[in-house]
Parts: sequence; structure tokens; C-alpha cells
Amino acid sequence: MHRAGRILCATFLLLPLVALAGGNSLLIPSTGRCTLNTQPEDLPDALSACQQAAHAGDSEAQFELGQFFYEGKLIPRDLQQALNWFEQASLQGHADAQQRLGNMFFRGEGVPANNVQAYIVLKMAAVNGSEDAMDTADLVAAQMRRDELEIATQVLGQIFRNYLLDLQTADGGSPFAPLP
Repeated sequence: MHRAGRILCATFLLLPLVALAGGNSLLIPSTGRCTLNTQPEDLPDALSACQQAAHAGDSEAQFELGQFFYEGKLIPRDLQQALNWFEQASLQGHADAQQRLGNMFFRGEGVPANNVQAYIVLKMAAVNGSEDAMDTADLVAAQMRRDELEIATQVLGQIFRNYLLDLQTADGGSPFAPLP
């Protein structure tokens, strides 16, 4: 699947409701995938398990690692690690990771501030279900020059065009056919 498809896949499909939780595949633990808010002596094992899940492609684990390094409560704050994990989860359409990433671009946290990039990522977060991302995107847009907003709009338009092309060529079906 193309990058745009990965970013937008949550737009048309609900996030999976199946997660392994105590042997019951229908329950998602309320604390998330990782147990990083643990006792200091248990942190190395918890961090290792979470990183293993994240490296295996678990977008929720990637997001939680991003949060862990961003907040820096139990370890020193590491914005580069946070950025890395938020980017990985974002590429899979994780709306909260996209919102956090957009905020980092907007504020220049761990990266040079970039309103165009912030706006694009925040709009993607809104499309993927982040309730607060649209408001933040509007705040970013209010600080953008007209030419910056035009560039961001063109990029978003191309992302959506590419995604629709992916949908049209996948299985020969219409991108607007009802979901199974």
C-alpha cells in the first residue's frame, strides 16, 4: 500500500477492535498496549516489551512509546525518540500520533517549527478521527501566509487523489462501494 493509503486507511476502516488482553481477544486494556507507568524496577522489562510490539508494527505501542519519551516522567525527556515513534504510528493512520506530531511541528518541539507540515499532519489527524486536531489546524492556518496555506492545500489534495487512485485500482472495485 502506498504511503498515502497507510495514512488514510483509518479514514474508511475502523481501527481494529481486536487486541490480545488477558486471553480475551475482544478486550482492549484501558491502560493501552504498554505498561510504561510501572514501578521503576519493572520499567526496563515493560519498555522492552513495548518496543518489541512497536518494532513489530503495533501503532498503539508506537504511539505510547512516543508519549513516554515526549512526557519524560520516568526518564529524561527525549524529543527525537518521541518524534520517531509518533512518525511511525502516524504513517499507519494513528490519529492521536498525528495530532501530537502536528503539534510538535507547530511548536518546533524536536524539529524546526513548520506551519505547512503542522497543518497537513493535523488535517490528516482530523480526517482519521482526532477531535481536537481540526481546532489546532485552524489555529495553525490563522498564522500561515496565503502561499503557505495554498501549498498545504495542494499537498493534501494530492494525498487524497493518490489515495482514491489506490482505492480504485485495488480489487477493481469502486472506492465508494459499501464496506464489507
